[in-house]
Amino acid sequence: MLVMAQLLDGKALAATIRGEIAARVAGRTQAGKRPPGLAAVLVGNDPASQGYVRSKHKACLENGLHSTVHRLPEETTQSQLLDLIEQLNADATVHGILVQLPLPRHIETDAILRAVTPAKDVDCFHPENVGLLTIGFPRFYPCTPHGVVQLLNRYNVPVAGHEVVVVGRSDIVGKPLSIMLMQKPTAHNPAAGDATVTVAHSRTHDLAAVCRRADILIAAVGQAGMITADMVKPGAAVVDVGTNRVGNAWVGDVAPEVATVAGWLSPVPGGVGPMTITMLLYNTVAAAEQIDG
Repeated sequence: MLVMAQLLDGKALAATIRGEIAARVAGRTQAGKRPPGLAAVLVGNDPASQGYVRSKHKACLENGLHSTVHRLPEETTQSQLLDLIEQLNADATVHGILVQLPLPRHIETDAILRAVTPAKDVDCFHPENVGLLTIGFPRFYPCTPHGVVQLLNRYNVPVAGHEVVVVGRSDIVGKPLSIMLMQKPTAHNPAAGDATVTVAHSRTHDLAAVCRRADILIAAVGQAGMITADMVKPGAAVVDVGTNRVGNAWVGDVAPEVATVAGWLSPVPGGVGPMTITMLLYNTVAAAEQIDG
């Protein structure tokens, strides 16, 4: 009889965590404190970016957070964008600032991300926050990596002492996730995984053999169906971070037949995606607690 992998249901887990977040927000407002505020900045008319910002705005409002969206035209200059970020840095009603990427080509992304004050950098892109994460004293956890860790932990996937392979080395997912999973858990760093971690990528020799070593295989490369069943150790947990548009559908980096080999598998859509937005709310509440108490 064919046994299918247990579903790592990000949509269901996100709903649970958002309930916890809403309770924290309600407690703050009942104590007379201002609600956590998230300001999103969207430059241009990219349809995918517009959709992401709408989802984040909706999630904020549904869970008691204050949300504002600053929509700027494609021709906005870097200087104009920096002026807006300076205003948001100084705005006491804003606890988190999210600059939706990608930005237009004439704007230097690194300069914009560095301009966000670290205390409001709820994406954890600022070099100061990346450095704090790296040395085990995170101010915030990056949203997608934290969503992956929450999926593993709350579905009781064994992580500590196990072998993890992360396929992908991006600054947004692969690098920070590998750091989190390899670190030793402490009071300052409770989401650390205590795992043995290998980071693989397109230049890795015999990628399939490296992947088959993994007790936990995380695919974050942005290539539809790249991870096939023959690359997965039977019973391994497979987390699919990829989101790829194929025709009219969104598909992941993991081929569907992996479900017949893996012990756990996150779907696309409905896996890591809902968790990413949820951890953005989590960080915004944490920022409000750090800034306002």
